[in-house]
Amino acid sequence: MASDVLHLIDMLYEMIDEAKGSAFSSDKCVVSRNEVLDMLGEIRAQLPTELQKAQQLIRARDEYVEAAKREADNIRRKAELDAKTIVSESRITQEAREKGHDILRRAEERAQSMLQVTNEYTEDALRRTEEAIQMALTEMQESRAKYRAASNERLQEIRRRMEEDNSSR
Repeated sequence: MASDVLHLIDMLYEMIDEAKGSAFSSDKCVVSRNEVLDMLGEIRAQLPTELQKAQQLIRARDEYVEAAKREADNIRRKAELDAKTIVSESRITQEAREKGHDILRRAEERAQSMLQVTNEYTEDALRRTEEAIQMALTEMQESRAKYRAASNERLQEIRRRMEEDNSSR
């Protein structure tokens, strides 16, 4: 969907870029209001989908983190069970404890690593979504400002001609 939104923004950009220039201004142009409004409507309709995707990514990350925590807990419980089972001699018990602590340490490191990777991925996806939305908003604001300026200029030109016609009569 992000590519659809970006495609619509590109089309809007091209429409404005290729629009016929205004008679008295090189930085103003005339575009079809209905076409621009239709494109902006499509963009507005698709942006909630992009936001839903970002929310899905966050939920997926949370589920992934929960699964990692459950796996770490399972490993911890298994290590504790293993340590209790091996309790026959003090040396064997000590080795079991060390092994259990090592397993716990590795499980916690793995959980932290998975959490970090998941957070980085989610942050990147959210950043890209935010940038796409910001670009779309900026484009819309610029187009709206250009349209307003061109419309005001055209109205002033019509008023000036009407005043000239009235004064020449």
